[in-house]
Amino acid sequence: MRIAIIGAHKVGKTTLAEELLENLPGYTLEIEPYYQMESSGYEFSEEPHPDDFLEQFNYAAKLVFKSGDDVIFDRCVIDILAYLHVLDSGRNIQVLFEKVQTIIDEIDVFVFVPIEEPDLISNHQIELPKLRHKVNELLYDWIEDLGIKVIKVSGTPSNRKDQVLTEILS
Repeated sequence: MRIAIIGAHKVGKTTLAEELLENLPGYTLEIEPYYQMESSGYEFSEEPHPDDFLEQFNYAAKLVFKSGDDVIFDRCVIDILAYLHVLDSGRNIQVLFEKVQTIIDEIDVFVFVPIEEPDLISNHQIELPKLRHKVNELLYDWIEDLGIKVIKVSGTPSNRKDQVLTEILS
């Protein structure tokens, strides 16, 4: 089973991915494309830049197509495209959105980690809080537009893990 965890930054995607990995024997974790690219020598802009997100989008798409079964993706093309769109709303993303629709067919389970109300992380602890909230709102819209079923999680890391495991193992 291929599991993709989506959400804005600083919502707990990586923590959830690591918790799931500990509880799903035989699974591998594809860490966030940003970190994979950075470790391979890609130099990102100091400030978030649309071109960097386009590169991450293409990298994430390749990860999905080259992956086997039993993998957890920490971030995927949906949330990366949301960042690109929020940062450059004038860019025509229709072709990329259509590509997302093809890629999501390769994913078995989507887990959405939204910003909770009240937010579990205070604004002074978050870089770019406005960007974070805009991406979160856009993800709510796109989940509906794409017609994908998601497991929306909330609560402590342990609660989130249990919500996903209950859904996928039942």
